[in-house]
Amino acid sequence: MIDQDYGNRTPATPMTNHQHNHTPDPQKNIAVAFFLNASFTIIEIIGGVLTNSVAILSDAVHDLGDTFSLGLSWYTERIARRKPDSRYTYGYKRFPVLAALVNAVFLLGASIFVLSRAIPLILNPEPVHAEGMIWLAILGIIFNGAAVLKLRKGDSINEKVVRLHLLEDTLGWAAVLIGAVVIRFTGLLWLDPLMGVMIALFIIYNALKNLREALRIFLQASPADSDIPELEEKLMKIQGINEIHDIRTWTIDGMTHVYTLHVVTERGFPAEGYPELKKQVRDTLKAAGFEFVTIEIDRYDEHCGLSDC
Repeated sequence: MIDQDYGNRTPATPMTNHQHNHTPDPQKNIAVAFFLNASFTIIEIIGGVLTNSVAILSDAVHDLGDTFSLGLSWYTERIARRKPDSRYTYGYKRFPVLAALVNAVFLLGASIFVLSRAIPLILNPEPVHAEGMIWLAILGIIFNGAAVLKLRKGDSINEKVVRLHLLEDTLGWAAVLIGAVVIRFTGLLWLDPLMGVMIALFIIYNALKNLREALRIFLQASPADSDIPELEEKLMKIQGINEIHDIRTWTIDGMTHVYTLHVVTERGFPAEGYPELKKQVRDTLKAAGFEFVTIEIDRYDEHCGLSDC
């Protein structure tokens, strides 16, 4: 007997139980960040030309890429709201993970590009208009900092990667501000690219972490926030269960988890007790954060046909 519970109406975790009241809307948050980033990118390109700052122009190219990434994230968050259908029976929640994967790869590429531009400038710095850089840096901190704050409570992997994009930009502009002030009073032109290198290395480290998380989801690894052995022990304590096997766990988007298993009943356990048994198994799994649960019940003398039965 197989029981499939597609719990679209019952969220898996406390975080999602009151999403409509307390959890920020990822789509709206990313939309705000997108328009903030797009607007400032235009300002940045113009300012980079006027100040003759290679660092600012390089960051403008980076921000242009960030704008594309934000647009992609915004679009996929909209797709994620679609209900399951015959084509995607688990729904569209994995599309933002795809965007996060693309964004993480792009972020790595952009950071490597920044390194390729910044390292030569340490050895051969170029003159810049320090005062103009100071004002642009202040604007950059305001625009990008506001976007980071807008996304600060986002829990989806998509929002995490986008937030990392914007945090990089905010830190970058803080470095530009400090560097511009120092350059203005000391003439040490190499400080700006040096700080850019340090920030790029920091972002590469974090981007690799997000990339690994996205790959774990796509490769259907067990949810990182679930203790599977401990959960199996809880299931085995349910009255009527003699054994559990063929356990499969994975996560759809990092927050929505799936659990399938075979339950072998004890000798003499009546068939009329199956509904209550399934309810207890389902409740135990949902309390642990598993929204989609599939249960197959085997009698003690039944062979399920799987090699590991």
